[in-house]
Amino acid sequence: MNVNGSAHTVPGGAVKENIFLFWPNVIGYVRIVLALASLYYMPLHPRTCSLLYSVSCLLDALDGYAARAFEQSTRFGAVLDMVTDRCTTSCLLMFLACAFPRWTIVFQGLLALDFSSHYMHMYASLVMGGAETSHKNVDKSRSWILSLYYTNKTVLFVFCALNELFFIALYLLSFSSPLLSPSLLSSVGEASAAQIQAGGQVNSSLLGQIFVNPYSAAALEFARANKMDSFWPWVLAGVSFPVMAGKQLINAVQLVNASKWLAEGDLQSRKQQGLPRKKND
Repeated sequence: MNVNGSAHTVPGGAVKENIFLFWPNVIGYVRIVLALASLYYMPLHPRTCSLLYSVSCLLDALDGYAARAFEQSTRFGAVLDMVTDRCTTSCLLMFLACAFPRWTIVFQGLLALDFSSHYMHMYASLVMGGAETSHKNVDKSRSWILSLYYTNKTVLFVFCALNELFFIALYLLSFSSPLLSPSLLSSVGEASAAQIQAGGQVNSSLLGQIFVNPYSAAALEFARANKMDSFWPWVLAGVSFPVMAGKQLINAVQLVNASKWLAEGDLQSRKQQGLPRKKND
């Protein structure tokens, strides 16, 4: 067994490795567990959710370091990393769309841009660059912005971290800022209060204890108890907003660049097939 515990010698002297147990991928699994835990606490526990979500995001930098340190860079790990990033961010954006319904279309647009740009970029890298080409190997001749973004680890970390920080700050503001008028901070009328009290009765069934009514008096009071001061969330949102906007610009550039690259491949393919065929006069 080697130092990372993921390989062993088989008869014949060959070394059989288990890609799924490589250290970067194990870190990736931990990220997924932390992300799922943060989603569980997201509706009513802003502090716990933010902590778990932040640790999951920060581990994104650690798995890259482990991949280089143990020479365990794999295509599976790269895809696992990207899928985890896209899914966690999209889940947070879905919550924000529910918390701030007036801005739903904005969050939907950000989610669509994030998914489409990364999918197009990954697909273009595989089709045009070959199976051995990493999506992070972007030539400056194609886009100096993407080249800087993917090849400079500091730039990549800052943009990704502050992008997530902005959305986390908005999430915290949904529990703390009357200015944004989230439903949990709104006053409850007499009719609604009567319904809440009715929903707050004790449910003795096992399912009723596991899946608590989110509109019960206990749930709403617990949410209000977890309400935070809005000063620091506003500061975090203000500091991270320019970088978040820059990240969306990079996503747009990535989408356009990948589209053009694929179009170039289509033109080459059509030329090799003799298309368009000349029509006889």
